Amino acid sequence: MAARAHIAMYKVCDLNGGCETSDMLAGVDAAVGDGCDVISMSLAGPSVAFHLDPMAIGTFGAIEKGIFVSMAAGNSGPGESTVKNEAPWMLTVAASTMDRSIRSIVQLGNGAYFQGESLYQPNAGVPGAFYPLVSAGASGKPLAEFCGNGSLDGVDVKGKIVLCELTRNITAMNQGQVVLSAGGLGMILANQFAQGYDTLADENVLPSSSVDYLASAAIKLYLSSTANPVAHIGFRGTVLGTSPTPSIVYFSSRGPSRQGTGVLKPDITGPGVNVLAAWPFQVGPPSAPVLPGPTFNIISGTSMSTPHLAGIAALIKSKHPDWSPAAIKSAMMTTADITDRSGNPILNEQRVAANLFATGAGHVNPMKAADPGLVYDITPQDYIGYTFRTLQRPSMYTSQQVSVIARRPIDCLTTVVISDRLLNYPSISVAFPASWNSTAPIVVRRKVKNVGEVPSVYYAAIDMPSSTVSVDVYPRELEFIEANQEVIFSVYVWPRQSGAMVVQGALRWVSEKHTVRSPISVTFA
Repeated sequence: MAARAHIAMYKVCDLNGGCETSDMLAGVDAAVGDGCDVISMSLAGPSVAFHLDPMAIGTFGAIEKGIFVSMAAGNSGPGESTVKNEAPWMLTVAASTMDRSIRSIVQLGNGAYFQGESLYQPNAGVPGAFYPLVSAGASGKPLAEFCGNGSLDGVDVKGKIVLCELTRNITAMNQGQVVLSAGGLGMILANQFAQGYDTLADENVLPSSSVDYLASAAIKLYLSSTANPVAHIGFRGTVLGTSPTPSIVYFSSRGPSRQGTGVLKPDITGPGVNVLAAWPFQVGPPSAPVLPGPTFNIISGTSMSTPHLAGIAALIKSKHPDWSPAAIKSAMMTTADITDRSGNPILNEQRVAANLFATGAGHVNPMKAADPGLVYDITPQDYIGYTFRTLQRPSMYTSQQVSVIARRPIDCLTTVVISDRLLNYPSISVAFPASWNSTAPIVVRRKVKNVGEVPSVYYAAIDMPSSTVSVDVYPRELEFIEANQEVIFSVYVWPRQSGAMVVQGALRWVSEKHTVRSPISVTFA
């Protein structure tokens, strides 16, 4: 993204994927000491309290030094509250698809064919023969349908194409190795319901195709209703212009955050599927020639979307060197796209509209982010004040715990405590507790800084389902006559009688040139 950026790399994990807390903290400290402007960390541990989270502790120190931090939301989706890296000082990045498919085609003996994906592309575009098709699960062995180690021992798959169920517990490469070792000629990776319409182009050791849930169901029906099922896997290479894109990929972790309802997580989404990336090992089947030079792979994950956002942050930092990490974060979030390339709402893996717990503020728009008009700024001291425990937020932290986060003594008695409703975040998250029986509104206060034209006037526009909640803003007009001028406004949220547990929408500040959009999430206990 930032083609001329200088990159410093710090190794904090071993080749087996183990990442020690001490190494991660040392890596962040080294980046801070070396004067880095942006940190990208494609790491996501379990959701834990901030004072127990090495990522939260290490990155807070970076934020205090003015360093922007981009963090992966995690690959545990699509279930709710699976998001990781939830501290408000991080940019928590979800993953979306791109309009590129590395196409493989599955054709059945009955003439039906299905579009899939595979990084393994032998003789792309050349038709081939049909081979017997079998289901790995037909053996009756425990978990055989996933083609795990040993699951095909003694099963006759020699010279056949094997249907295996996709699972997050076994890589596609390992499944392919199991099929190949058992004598199989090819593999079809079948999505389960949770993966929906999403397919990934994985490396493999034999011809394979990853197909979506509808295709998987049709192939299984063909297998169960045909005496001698056969199939063919063909390859078409790279296909551009696929749709709908961007869409939220199934594995991208979802909110709401387990560490507090006052901040909407993830923050934003970026490209994270079928991304060309540097890779430490040779990719391809054992028969593939060893190529000279650097090795690359096509991989997917929030680990891929995270550096995209870090690169965009670097571009914004180069244009606005005096902006804080929070201002850069605000610029990206308030200018994010909420529609796909066709102008329709961004969809999820089931091809229904994705909610804010999947998209965050939306899909990053680098051009708009460089000129946001207004920004929501936050100081490191504000974050400290936000983390303190109050009667309304008993799950937050004591002075001792906040001192662990800040890595220095912090006393709540001498610190201005900031509630969820006062933290100047670019998104708005409101939670009505079960005990709420008042008709009074919850009031959220925000402050915006003008980084655009002067003079300028912004008008409020509210996009919320009026039948479920009532939202208003005061004042409804913001006037700026100076650069960097700040104006405070308040958002009022009234509950209404409805069966909805979550209501989502947005507040837009609109001028002649800019639209500054803050997503709003309202939850009812």
